[in-house]
Amino acid sequence: MTAIITIANQKGGVGKTTTAINLSAAIAHRGKRTLLIDLDPQANSTIAFFESGEISASMFDVLSETRTPMANIIKPTKDPNLFVGPGRLALAKLEQVLAGQFDAPYRLKDALAPVVKDFDYIVLDTPPSLGILTVNALVSSTHLVVPIQAAYFAIEGTDDLLETYERIRARPNPGLKVLGVVITLFDKRTNISRDTHGQIRTVFGEVLFKTKISKNVRLEESPAYKETILTFAPKSPGAVEYKKLAAEVIQRVEESRVARHAEDAA
Repeated sequence: MTAIITIANQKGGVGKTTTAINLSAAIAHRGKRTLLIDLDPQANSTIAFFESGEISASMFDVLSETRTPMANIIKPTKDPNLFVGPGRLALAKLEQVLAGQFDAPYRLKDALAPVVKDFDYIVLDTPPSLGILTVNALVSSTHLVVPIQAAYFAIEGTDDLLETYERIRARPNPGLKVLGVVITLFDKRTNISRDTHGQIRTVFGEVLFKTKISKNVRLEESPAYKETILTFAPKSPGAVEYKKLAAEVIQRVEESRVARHAEDAA
C-alpha cells in the first residue's frame, strides 16, 4: 500500500517546503519510488527542480475543471526514484474555482487513483493555510507530518490544524493518522531552541520525531542550484538529518501498516 504523506502547518516560515523537498529526496535515496506533489501556489517545491519554462501543465490543471490526468503532468528529476507533480501560481485561484463544487475536497484523491500504485511514497507539500488545497491533501492522505519551528509561539495555530485533522478523520478520511511532528530550524546554541524543544516534546510526546532539523545555510542554498541537500551538500548536517528523518518516517509507516493489519485481522 502506498504511503501518502501530507506535510502541513498553516504557519509560514516553518521549513515545510524544505522538509517536503528533502524528505522526499531522502526517501527516494532509500530506493523507494517517490512522488512529490506541489500544492502550494508559491510553487517552491517545483522551482527547486525545474525552470518555469519546463512546466507546461501543473496541479492546477489536474484539480480544476480541466481535469488533466495526473500521469500527464508528472515529471522525472535527476534522481531516478524521485518524481514531481509541479505547482504554479494559478493554484491560488483554486479556492474560487472549486467554490460550491460538491466534489471539491475529493479532487486530488480522485486524480491520484490511477497513478497511486506506481509509487511507494507520495509526499504532498501544502500552502500555509487550511483552505481547499490542504483539505484535498488530508482527504487523500494516509499520514500527516507537522513541521514546527524551534521558536517561541511555535505551537500557536497547531490547534486549528489538529481540529481540521480530526474533522477529516470524522468523515471523509477515517484512516488518516498523525505520523509525527518534526522540529525544524533548530539551533542548539540558543536557549529559545532548547526551551521550545522541551515545550513541543511536552505537548506532543511520542508523536515527536527524534530527528531535529537544524538551521543550515546549505539547506537554503540548494534550491538555487536545482538540487536537494542530498546531492548539493551530501555531508552537511542537513543531509544527514533528512536521511535520519526519512528512516524514522519509513519505520513509522511500516509500524502503522503492521498495526492496521492486526486491527483488520481482529
